[in-house]
Amino acid sequence: MLIDSEKVTSINGKAAKLGIGTNKVGGYNLFQGLNDQDGYDVVREALDSGIEMIDTAYMYGLGHSEEIIGRAIKGYARENFKIATKAAQDKNNDLAINNKPAFLKQSVDEALIRLQTDYIDIFYIHFPDETTPKYEAVDALNTLKKAGKIRAIGVSNFSLAQIKEANKNGQVDYVEAHYNLLQRDLEQDIWPYLNENNIKFVPYFPLASGLLTGKYTIDDASKFKQFTNDQFKVILQKIEQINKIAEKHHATTAQIVLAWYIKNPNIDTVIPGARIPSQVASNVETLKIVLSDEDYDRIDNLFKKI
Repeated sequence: MLIDSEKVTSINGKAAKLGIGTNKVGGYNLFQGLNDQDGYDVVREALDSGIEMIDTAYMYGLGHSEEIIGRAIKGYARENFKIATKAAQDKNNDLAINNKPAFLKQSVDEALIRLQTDYIDIFYIHFPDETTPKYEAVDALNTLKKAGKIRAIGVSNFSLAQIKEANKNGQVDYVEAHYNLLQRDLEQDIWPYLNENNIKFVPYFPLASGLLTGKYTIDDASKFKQFTNDQFKVILQKIEQINKIAEKHHATTAQIVLAWYIKNPNIDTVIPGARIPSQVASNVETLKIVLSDEDYDRIDNLFKKI
């Protein structure tokens, strides 16, 4: 089955800004009650809807997510979508973080087998270890890039200092990090460096573990221990303001939040996760939303401070 070209056209060229995170596709070690068929259907729904980025990792099911994706992408034109995966956890050493060149090269080869593909569009070092010089790790990946096994090099969960060290030879193409409207610290330090060095940014957990979907109330404050009760109340008040914008667009709160990321020029691709196909379909509806500059700025200013 090929991607429906009419769907891709209907979303005005914004499809490249929306991907899918797949920690709930095969990530049995991270979430309970996952179903492999659901994971398979999620990936196919994403591709059928014109989503152009599938983001996975070895740690999602210890390779199982990659295996499901490898089976799900059969029959689709490979040039129409990108696959990003990540590695750093060493299965031969109790999943200790490993950035050594030999380990990363082996990780790429094993991921290619699980994904049943000839190349990986973006390969990220999932986490930094404490000993490997970051530029040496990236240089090893650059060798694989020259060989055509990967097409872009990324680092994930790196501090600004670690990103700079990794990019010593100008070889880093992508940075992936925890970022959402409630966690924006990296706008001040990391984003300027990325923009100066033409490095693309991909945020994960864009909906803040569901908090930014609008489904929680003050009774759920204990589920988000990173915020005080007073902070949680303020957050809910801000989300209510997004609800008003959502009503105007006949959209959900989550869709408006995703639309804000899509409009943000500092973000290359946003990768909300999905457990079932209907969640993918809901995310794709975001691409039909035309968020005005006024609404964009209103949301931006609402969440400058928590």
